[in-house]
Amino acid sequence: MTTGRRRIFLMRHGSVSYFDGAGKPYLPETVPLNGDGRTQADAAGLAFASAGVRFDRVIVSGLPRTVETAARVLAVTRQAIAPEVWPELQEIRGGRLSAIPAEELKQAFTGAFEGMVPPEQRFLGGESVGELMDRVHPAIARLRADGGWDTALLVLHGGVNCAILSLALTGQRLFLGGLAQAPGCINALDVGEAERDWVLRCVNHCPPDPLQPGARATTMELLFEQYRKSR
Repeated sequence: MTTGRRRIFLMRHGSVSYFDGAGKPYLPETVPLNGDGRTQADAAGLAFASAGVRFDRVIVSGLPRTVETAARVLAVTRQAIAPEVWPELQEIRGGRLSAIPAEELKQAFTGAFEGMVPPEQRFLGGESVGELMDRVHPAIARLRADGGWDTALLVLHGGVNCAILSLALTGQRLFLGGLAQAPGCINALDVGEAERDWVLRCVNHCPPDPLQPGARATTMELLFEQYRKSR
């Protein structure tokens, strides 16, 4: 039986270092993968290669951490594909950390990733969750409208992935903040022709550490603790 569904493998980029040892932030638009991130990207590539997965298209946000992750996956899988850069799929954009009052700091870090997030919730005093969805959802619709591919790899970001996964799960402009996206993780989604024809196959699969036994804190909780050192 054929359903006509196509497969999207949705990855988060590998691990990066957003703050130095003193909690001072690096420019997020420039950070490369760190050692752990390179290991995670290579492990994802090995998982794809072992399963015999071949991509028709590869899409990245254009930020170095997604470009490098995709390049490592393609190198391991030995696929000569030029990734497409879709800037509208860049991560939710924060504001100036120094402008956030100390008493609002934790909510600014974690509020966009807790429960059913209202669209007006802003991330680090910058872009709102609603604004994120308003640029991500049309991009995904455009990808689905193009019938020239069967299997696509998207290497994106934690917040962007939450927007896509939330759309797949609900079929609505809703944002489920509790969908964990570990560095280098893989999600598998099947899409059909109908707008709400989504089948979610796996979420947050991490090839180097599939059961994640030591993970308890979220990414933003960890980053908040790192940044607190500088305040």
